[in-house]
Amino acid sequence: MSAAREEGFPRPAPPPPIDAHKGDLGRVWVIAGSASMPGAAVLVARAAQRAGAGWVAVGVQEPPLDSVLPVAAPEAIQVSLATDTLLSAGDRLDVEFKARAYDAVAFGPGLGAESSTRELLRRLLEHELPPLVLDADGLNVLFGKPETLRDARGPVVITPHPGEAARLLGRTIPRDPEGRQRAARELARASYAICVLKGHGTVVSDGQRDWTCPAGSPAMATAGSGDVLSGVLAAYLATSGRDWCADLDFDLFEATCSAVLRHAQAGEWAAERYGVRGTVASDLVEGVARCGA
Repeated sequence: MSAAREEGFPRPAPPPPIDAHKGDLGRVWVIAGSASMPGAAVLVARAAQRAGAGWVAVGVQEPPLDSVLPVAAPEAIQVSLATDTLLSAGDRLDVEFKARAYDAVAFGPGLGAESSTRELLRRLLEHELPPLVLDADGLNVLFGKPETLRDARGPVVITPHPGEAARLLGRTIPRDPEGRQRAARELARASYAICVLKGHGTVVSDGQRDWTCPAGSPAMATAGSGDVLSGVLAAYLATSGRDWCADLDFDLFEATCSAVLRHAQAGEWAAERYGVRGTVASDLVEGVARCGA
């Protein structure tokens, strides 16, 4: 554990090399959003872009996301996951993984806890994976079985809020810091994933190491805030494996802690600018761009 983290703060993400191109800064695939929640995909994609990802694609399964995305996140690439008579969404996912090399995947926000989401996650977990961020419906379709993730063929970061964590563990999550830390550690050990237990004093645990975020604001208690975190995490994890970060020992755990801190600082910035009651999740995206390297 670095000296910076012992003092309560992880290192910020290392600055990119002077000759970096967009591939060096990480390719992120966002699989999120639906007809009723297209904004979830936009928030994840915009947050990943503002957190430094060099190239972001969004898997589009149904309208209106295919028309919303070019306006709300014009820099993002659209990847069709729409089902037709020949290919299912899972088939299209397989084709995309063979066609492109991604450095991180964010899965779950706004997808809906439908059987189609569960099937898409099952197909995803069959692949050799870059770091995978699982949030929201990506966790809900596990149906209280975090051990499902043990066979993932790549590193996983799960980001439950207390309600999602309670469903995964089958019990209420305590509100006190020690109880939250125990719950995060238990989830990490059950899933073999890094667990980010969101809330006041967000806890990050890999089952052995624990870190509690000292920053944040009640302004972050707004719909979509977790979607923004998923995007920031995906951007940070996408670069943690690049040569220029690996040489600096910026591993997945430290990258996760650093992303959580940047998200929390973005919340503090938004609260100062828009007020605790006036902040919305898209304000956090702006804060991500202003709070950190």
